[in-house]
Amino acid sequence: MSFSNVMYKLCVLCLSLICLATVEAFEPLTMGAAAIGIGAGLTYFKGQTYCRFYECCDDRSIPGNIEALKESLQRTLYGQHIVAQHIIPALTAHFSSRGTSRKPLVISFHGQPGTGKNFVAEQIAQALYLEGSKSGYVSKYLGQADFPMASNVDSYKERINSEVRRKLQSCPRSLFIFDEVDKMPSGVFDTLASLVDYNAFNDGTDNTKAIFIFLSNTAGVHIADHLGNLMNGGKLREDTRLSDFEPLLKKAAYNMDGGLKKTTMIESHVIDHYIPFLPMEKAHVVKCLEAEFHRWSRQPDKSIIYDILATSISYDRNHGLFAISGCKTLEKKVSMAIN
Repeated sequence: MSFSNVMYKLCVLCLSLICLATVEAFEPLTMGAAAIGIGAGLTYFKGQTYCRFYECCDDRSIPGNIEALKESLQRTLYGQHIVAQHIIPALTAHFSSRGTSRKPLVISFHGQPGTGKNFVAEQIAQALYLEGSKSGYVSKYLGQADFPMASNVDSYKERINSEVRRKLQSCPRSLFIFDEVDKMPSGVFDTLASLVDYNAFNDGTDNTKAIFIFLSNTAGVHIADHLGNLMNGGKLREDTRLSDFEPLLKKAAYNMDGGLKKTTMIESHVIDHYIPFLPMEKAHVVKCLEAEFHRWSRQPDKSIIYDILATSISYDRNHGLFAISGCKTLEKKVSMAIN
């Protein structure tokens, strides 16, 4: 336990003893009222002292700045109009219905590497929590690192179950991010399905304010092929909609290898949104390269950009339109070129 937590608990204990000593000679009814007053006083005391300096499960530490997220995505996310169209309304609705929501918000991101899945998940954490992804109320799991062995799936299920319960009891407004879902053993989320459904707990634990985000490369190639076919048929990329991809994503997530394969998460329909991250075209890769230059406080160098495009970017075989690795490797390419 941290020193700050110890000091807070000591202060609470001292204040409680003082208050109880003051009212110990009163009638039971008076004592009951006093107990209520003490509880309210301690809550106020915590908010005015401890929570002013340390993270708490409150509006100061979890501001839920969705407007800032919207502005950031408009400025820094390239080629993902469907993401922007659906993530902001989904989060806005979830945060505005804290008292009426009956289940957590559950979102599944799908797309090839380098299309922005991790980038958006990180931006969500930064906008919702004062300490961003470093918040004690943000939990992130990596498929290969946290759940590497299919033979241990039962212990993984128990781990997820116990950790999610503990985190929700600590703060109902917790965020859970599961990355590399396609690299997790199938069945790992079977126990989680019941925790993110309606009326999941009977012990008073509140899961309705939480957010669960799953990131997967599953169906990335299918998304690219389908988008290419739509564009070849005359449809503009910017005119594609979620409905063009969502059935494909549900089917692929359920049938392809990974943590969601044949899972009750899909069978129980507890995933609220399947979000496709579209493959990146050359114009989007250029924007990513320019952004990397700006991150280094350098003006974009067109000669370096064109050299990277010519030597380091490969495109899909079927359509020749989409960068296979998206923007994933560009940070190191620019770093090497300017140093």
